[in-house]
Amino acid sequence: MSDRMVVLHVKGRVLVGPRDVRDELWVVDGRVTYTRPTGPLAADVRTVTGWALPGLVDAHCHVGIDAHGAVDEATSEKQALTDREAGALLLRDAGSAADTRWIDDRDDLPKIIRAGRHIARTRRYIRNYAHEIEPADLVAYVAREARRGDGWVKLVGDWIDREAGDLTACWPRAEVEAAIAEAHRLGARVTAHCFAEESLRDLVEAGIDCVEHATGLTEETIPLFAERGVAIVPTLVNIATFPRLAAGGEEKFPRWAGHMRRLHERRYDTVRAAYDAGIPVFVGTDAGGSLPHGLVAAEVAELAKAGIPPLDALSATTWAARAWLGRPALEEGAPADLVVYDEDPRADVRVLAAPRRVVLNGRVVL
Repeated sequence: MSDRMVVLHVKGRVLVGPRDVRDELWVVDGRVTYTRPTGPLAADVRTVTGWALPGLVDAHCHVGIDAHGAVDEATSEKQALTDREAGALLLRDAGSAADTRWIDDRDDLPKIIRAGRHIARTRRYIRNYAHEIEPADLVAYVAREARRGDGWVKLVGDWIDREAGDLTACWPRAEVEAAIAEAHRLGARVTAHCFAEESLRDLVEAGIDCVEHATGLTEETIPLFAERGVAIVPTLVNIATFPRLAAGGEEKFPRWAGHMRRLHERRYDTVRAAYDAGIPVFVGTDAGGSLPHGLVAAEVAELAKAGIPPLDALSATTWAARAWLGRPALEEGAPADLVVYDEDPRADVRVLAAPRRVVLNGRVVL
């Protein structure tokens, strides 16, 4: 028996798609099949029952950093394991100062799609996180990170300008256009950190593919995002920290503090308006800086609280998110990355907070 392959049988309700529900799937040699295996393979079968979903996606997190910059491999491993235990098996790392390529050699850790290291304006981002450069160097650094990443590049689109005392755009329009064009030439998509309103039009008209946070969306820019198909990753669990940040900086930067509070106050309305306009919305937590990992279920619940229908909030971390990132879900032959729950997560997304089993590369890891 020891030299035989273990087959996993998942029974109950398998949510292959939002409305494609099957009674069972099999995992053979680490991959999904809907054909019952025959012969000697069938002798070593482990059965898991419940409601099965594709492994959840956290489309904005940071493995390899904490609030002060890069961390060691042991800390990075703990971060990845925390995400795994929460059911997040596909991570889009939206910027990291650490080299986490070694994780790709571990079949017990989540799969990561990297955006290289953040690219920020000099002294206009969190210390020790980003390449801090001036506009003349933007194209070169975008090309560098496009080659280092896994099909994504991350810009810091706005940040506090200490002279202005508020959030302002970081890059001139011409340099942004050239940088995004270069990334696209190299086969990479571009995303940008943006809290405020000012930078959004230039970034979208320059051809950006996604905006992180996007709290500065307005009635004027929402139609532009929808027309161009630019996705947003709202990171509402991070936006919840804005009042605390504002309180900490109010004495020195009162204008910025008031702006952050206003962005926070309208956050749910902003996300719902974006969704209603047809803007693609995906789940991301911004874990790894000041926030802990493992918050994917909390972010889905926040999207539902903002007024996104539960099934679409669920899709934003499963089927739609995986399609957007070019990774399979639970189709025939896909890697068996899935999460099993005791109840139907379509009826109540809060179910996601309590995975019963986590299966990664065909192995039950939780």
